[in-house]
Amino acid sequence: MMVIRPIQSEDLQQLYRLTQLTGIGFTSLVTDEAMLEKKIARAITSFAKQDITKPTNEDYLMVLEDTAIGQIVGTCGMLATVGLDEPFYSYHLGTITHASRELNVHNAIPTLILNNDFTGCSEICTLFLEEGYRHSKNGQLLSKSRFMFMAQFPERFTEKIFAEMRGVSDENGTSPFWESLGRHFFSIDFKQADELTAQGNKQFIAELMPNNPVYVNLLPAEARAVLGEVHKNTLPARRLLEKEGFRYENYVDIFDGGPSLEARVQDIRAVRDSRLKEVVISESIESQEDDISFLVANTKISHFRCILVQRQVSRKEPIQLTQEEADALCLTGHDQVRIVELSADPQPNNP
Repeated sequence: MMVIRPIQSEDLQQLYRLTQLTGIGFTSLVTDEAMLEKKIARAITSFAKQDITKPTNEDYLMVLEDTAIGQIVGTCGMLATVGLDEPFYSYHLGTITHASRELNVHNAIPTLILNNDFTGCSEICTLFLEEGYRHSKNGQLLSKSRFMFMAQFPERFTEKIFAEMRGVSDENGTSPFWESLGRHFFSIDFKQADELTAQGNKQFIAELMPNNPVYVNLLPAEARAVLGEVHKNTLPARRLLEKEGFRYENYVDIFDGGPSLEARVQDIRAVRDSRLKEVVISESIESQEDDISFLVANTKISHFRCILVQRQVSRKEPIQLTQEEADALCLTGHDQVRIVELSADPQPNNP
């Protein structure tokens, strides 16, 4: 069974294995055992916190485990806030107008302006799924499980949430946007800049990045072409978030030009449409041709679990789960679960 759960200290070596598969541009997980150990410790502390009334510096990291073989095959994360301990930078794609009445000229010029506009906002991050498991809706389970956690514990996140999407780079890790802009100010490779950022060394950004607007028209065509676009491997993740209600609002990454998508938490489809259900344990559940895929999560914090099931669910009656599913969700007694249709516009449920 595929189960989402909070990361644990004993997952270090398996997490390290995953970092070796992510590739250049995936800055939220680095192949550094000491840093991963610290990240796991922060996550364990964050999930253990009780009585949170507003988000601060919590860092929630969850994993997708294939329980049949006891192996971690994916990760997903949530940051309660960004930019409070150290600056969080992005570019905003805006417009400057140049006009001359005498010459009858009026030009609207696109510009990139360095900013800290996401300071204090929550972020979803660290989404990675091992290639051999990119099937059977595992990617949707991995990504949308975060929304189930947010729906159950909204006080742990800000009203607005965003996601930085990986920008365009080739198989060698070369970014057209970086080569056309960043390299002129930093004089280092894109990979090295990414590694410094991943390690938390961000002061060099403030020291070296231009504070004046960057005129997009002056950038080479190959850089303009990738502005706000995602890496080919990130395209499914972008489409998934957009279907859930996330939108691109002209904010891009300062290194690779990848887009930041944002939404109000309560407007996210999986959050808005989720509901609590009573559980009935059944020895067997017959599958039907028109079964619907549901995300099912428990209502616990440090023992949060989320799985995917396919069945008919009545609006009024409890949801039926097998004993195996209930065990996977760490359910005891008459615990409730939170459910939501995996995708928007599902087939009608039974009354």
